[in-house]
Order: sequence, then C-alpha cells, then structure tokens
Amino acid sequence: MDGGVDGLTVGEVAGLAGVTVRTLHHYDRIGLLSPSGRTASGYRQYSAADLDRLHAVLLYRDLGFSLEDVAALLADDADPAAHLRRQHALLRARLERTQQMVAAVEKEMEAREMGIPLTPEERFEVFGEHDPEQYEAEVQERWGETDAYAQSKRRTGAYSKQDWLRIKAEGEDVEARFAAALAAGVAADSAQAMDIAEEHRQQISRNFYDCPPQMHAGLGRMYVEDERFTAHYEKRAAGLAQYVSDAVQANAVRQGG
Repeated sequence: MDGGVDGLTVGEVAGLAGVTVRTLHHYDRIGLLSPSGRTASGYRQYSAADLDRLHAVLLYRDLGFSLEDVAALLADDADPAAHLRRQHALLRARLERTQQMVAAVEKEMEAREMGIPLTPEERFEVFGEHDPEQYEAEVQERWGETDAYAQSKRRTGAYSKQDWLRIKAEGEDVEARFAAALAAGVAADSAQAMDIAEEHRQQISRNFYDCPPQMHAGLGRMYVEDERFTAHYEKRAAGLAQYVSDAVQANAVRQGG
C-alpha cells in the first residue's frame, strides 16, 4: 500500500477524513466509494487508492456538487492528475467568487460604519419636496473644493433617518422663533433676535460644518440674494428672509467684536 496505508478500517478512515462512519456506509451502498477489501470477518478495508477517491469525493462535495454529479465526474475514467487539474480550476473560480463576496461585505460594513443612507421613501418623509440632493450638483460646483463641503459630506454621510428628523426639528424650531420675533416687532439687531441667529449658527456647526461668524454672515446675505432661500422663508412669514438675514449679520458683528 502507498504511504504505509494498509487495510484501514471504516472507523480509521472516518477519523482521518473527518466524516462519519454512517457517511462512508452510505457511499458504499450507492456505489460511490466501496472499500477494496474485506477482512476475514467481513469488515471493510480501505486501500490508499480508496482514500484518494474519498478525497476527490469530499472535495467535489465541498465545491457544491451533488452525489450524483460526483459519481459522474469520477466515472469518466480521468486519471488522478486530470481530476486535480479540474479541482484546481474549480477552487480558483470559487476563490474569485469568494473574494468578490468578501469585497462586497467589506463595502457594506464600511457603509454601515459610516451610516446607512436614507431610502427614497425615508428622504421624502424627512425632506418632502425639498430634498437637498436635488441641489447636490450646484453645491458641489460652488463649494466642492472647500473644507466646509468635505466636512459636511463626511458628517451627513453618517446620519440615519432619526438624525435627519432631529436636525429638521431643530431647524424648524429656530425658524418658528425667528417668525415669532418678527411678528412681535422685535428688532433684527436686538439681543433676542441675535441669540436666535447664534443658535442657528451653532446648529450648522454642530450638524454640518464649522461655521464661524463671518461665514454665517455670508449665508445670511444668501437668504435674500438667492430667491430659493427667500421663497423658503417667505412661505413661513412675509419679510422673514430679510429679518433672518439682518439678524444673522448683526450677530456676526457681535460675535466678531
């Protein structure tokens, strides 16, 4: 026998191959792997060639072939080297698929670590018809090279639906207090209005990007220079866009002083 293997019992083969005795008996019954010999008492004895065949059976099974397919593969009279070449090709193909799966899983892990993006349904629930993604191309063209843009993309990429709902609620609260101050006749450069403006600036810094007073002042000017921002505030209250702009710029002077 090759390698010193001489008449191994079914239990010994099961131990070597890491399979059950029941599995070996089943392979024998269906003719997939029958031992080459028997002892005088009628017990199965496996030769080195039997072990080679068992190795091939187990490898093909591990590659996903059914027992019927394995039997057909082993019945084609191919020499052991041909089987090895076939198995090698199959293993290489499986390795490639596995690597692709690993890459996909790693990408998903990274995405989850960065936060799960909102689905279209969730985006509508949070933003309604004012989804900021519709302005992404314009934003990237105007500010894509700035640190603030990079910081905002990094932060918002990690936000969940609940984060966006919280941010939306914070923004609406500030806008409501601006509108209430305007309705009450509070001057835009008063301490009360500037305090609301400062809270607005802090919300931007906390949720999106570091927003120093002068940058905030620039945003305030944009609220009356860009008709889309103006329309947003005017929808809540007539004159609110100019009021917020004046309060933000007054606060920037106060913070800068």
